[in-house]
Amino acid sequence: MDAVLDLFHDTISSPWVYLALFTIAVVDGFFPVVPSETAVITAGVFAATGQPDLPLVIGVAALGALVGDHVSYAIGRHGGARLLDRLPRDSRRWIAVDRARRGIAVRGGLILTVARYVPGGRTAVTLTMGATRFPRRRFLAFDALAAATWGTYSASVGYLGGLAFEQDPIRGLLFGLGLALTVTLVVEVVRWSRNRRRSARLLKGAPASTESVKKGPLLTPQRGGR
Repeated sequence: MDAVLDLFHDTISSPWVYLALFTIAVVDGFFPVVPSETAVITAGVFAATGQPDLPLVIGVAALGALVGDHVSYAIGRHGGARLLDRLPRDSRRWIAVDRARRGIAVRGGLILTVARYVPGGRTAVTLTMGATRFPRRRFLAFDALAAATWGTYSASVGYLGGLAFEQDPIRGLLFGLGLALTVTLVVEVVRWSRNRRRSARLLKGAPASTESVKKGPLLTPQRGGR
């Protein structure tokens, strides 16, 4: 087991690890099967021993995430936009996309940041932002902030695990992954709870809307009679 850990440590201490982290973070932006967060946390665990360098791990991971998000945005902008333009304006899909467009226009930065901690959320949001033609400059500004916070968070979680279990890197890695999973679950539960409350409010407002629609035709003739 010690030989395996030594080999793993030698591998992740190599200068090539930065290129590997960058590549994984880029690909994860439009092909979310690649576990970029796991790779960054693992690098953070071993950064507690001095190699790789923690600031470099954060910077490379953030830059890779930024590039990957822009690839996903470009795919959505050039491919998804055409599909959305073909949707009938009275279809449910177009209505859902229009609602998403308005939500992103108002809270785009918050949605983009939170989506990073939801499995699969990052790619879905960046594709949607591209497809709905969210302004590129605003996307760059928000995404730079989101990528920086994500890189710092992931590497720091691993680093703390490495410090806490300096003599046992495996436990440090498990600690880092467990903490990251816990944060992800908390974000997802909060998002699900907010959506449920929003749906409940809409359902409560539905009878009133139905009532107003029913009264509408009765009021129209009175106005015409005057």
